[in-house]
Amino acid sequence: MARRDRNNAVSSQAGAWERVARRARGLHRDEGGSLSIVSVFALMMLVLLLGMVMNSSRQVDQKVKLQNAADSATYAGGVVLSRNMNTLAFTNHLLADVFALTAYFREARDRSSESLTPEILNNWQRVAPAFQGSEFPPFDQLGYAIEEKVPGERDMVFTFSEWSYAAAEMMLPVFEEILAQRMIPEFQRALTEATPALTQYAADEVARRHGQAWPLGTELRAVIWRTNVDPVGGISETARRTLPVVDPVMDVTLTQEQYMSTARRQRDGLAHHYLRVWNDDTLQAFDEIGKMSQFSNLWRIFTCGQLTRLLEVEYPTTNLPFQIRDERNNISDVNGHLEGDFMFVGVVYRQQLPSLVPGVFRNPIGTDTQAYSQIMMFVPRRRLIKVYPGSPSSEGTLGGVPGEGIPRPVPPTPRPPPPSAPGEPVPWSIAYQSEGWHPHNWNLINQNWTMQLVPATTSVLPAILSTPPDVNGVTGFETPDLLSLTQDDLRWISHH
Repeated sequence: MARRDRNNAVSSQAGAWERVARRARGLHRDEGGSLSIVSVFALMMLVLLLGMVMNSSRQVDQKVKLQNAADSATYAGGVVLSRNMNTLAFTNHLLADVFALTAYFREARDRSSESLTPEILNNWQRVAPAFQGSEFPPFDQLGYAIEEKVPGERDMVFTFSEWSYAAAEMMLPVFEEILAQRMIPEFQRALTEATPALTQYAADEVARRHGQAWPLGTELRAVIWRTNVDPVGGISETARRTLPVVDPVMDVTLTQEQYMSTARRQRDGLAHHYLRVWNDDTLQAFDEIGKMSQFSNLWRIFTCGQLTRLLEVEYPTTNLPFQIRDERNNISDVNGHLEGDFMFVGVVYRQQLPSLVPGVFRNPIGTDTQAYSQIMMFVPRRRLIKVYPGSPSSEGTLGGVPGEGIPRPVPPTPRPPPPSAPGEPVPWSIAYQSEGWHPHNWNLINQNWTMQLVPATTSVLPAILSTPPDVNGVTGFETPDLLSLTQDDLRWISHH
């Protein structure tokens, strides 16, 4: 019994070993479970591929958004520059207008013209009887007409003088104080000094808001650079302003005398122009129906004398309009002058975007991310516009004091002729904008300065991108070393 059990155990053990050996000999031919192993490796490859795609797509998406932020921030900073140029131009006009109005109201206060009109009207009244009873009917009628018109013109002169005198009591002290305290030039100096900070703040704020709008909440910072590789508002500001303007009174330049001469000539011409406009606008009633008193001619003479005294005696070298910094006559490289003073580069900075699978993928660029744009400040040329028949014209005024002119009746503007056939368009022609728009004047009288994005082709771009920003609180960004790049290399890698 015991022997039989032992034999059975030995044969069972031998069978087990035989089965194991048989399985081992057929293992290389068994394909069961191989699909699972391949799936594991395929899944790993798909995960790696997905990580690569996600990293690449994130980088591309962030680069596009970063470039949009750079364009917007750069343009925002440029708008501040162009608007401040227009503000300086407007205040130059305002300065000349204040001179004109001061002269105007000084005559209104002194009433010198009114003091001479009684004698003129008395002489007319004295000669009126000589015409009456003439054998020629026109002269006879003229004598009676003179007698009837003289009292009316006396009333016109008195009423206008009283009206303008009352206005002078309120307005003249204000205008004289503006000139005495040199308020307009002081405002222009303050605006010029504040422009760099305003420019950087506008660009940086737009960049910040772009970053806040992203799902990642990335912090973006922006800096506007000058083409001398110095940020707007940097250390070069004391030697050469960001705004290409010159103060003809306070600045010290090699051509300061020339700037002052140009400023005086410009101010005097504008002041006389505005005085002429005010006189023409307020004296139309005397020019047309009150000619006997000669009041309008006397008023123009006395106001012109008042203005000449203001310009040549009281303020010959102060209250001068700012001038544009124009060095084209003193240098041979005109394009370099334009690029140095009227072109700027805006750069937006962002910390490096972290990778999704940092253990497998890493950004090959060790510096922070940048995007840039270039802007140009200029005066646009006149554009072609459509001109339709019967375009409305400006309405005039008939007499009155400055700012309170009496509207002149204007005949209704004719409407465009109807089409000759149903559906036929109204005829029109092509013409340039009017000359009064001042499109081509490259100076600070033109109020049409504008800014536009242009291709980033400046030769100093590698130096700007390689210089760490340190202005307006924008610090701590690591910049690449691109100083070894040539212009051709930059054009090859630039997307502008």
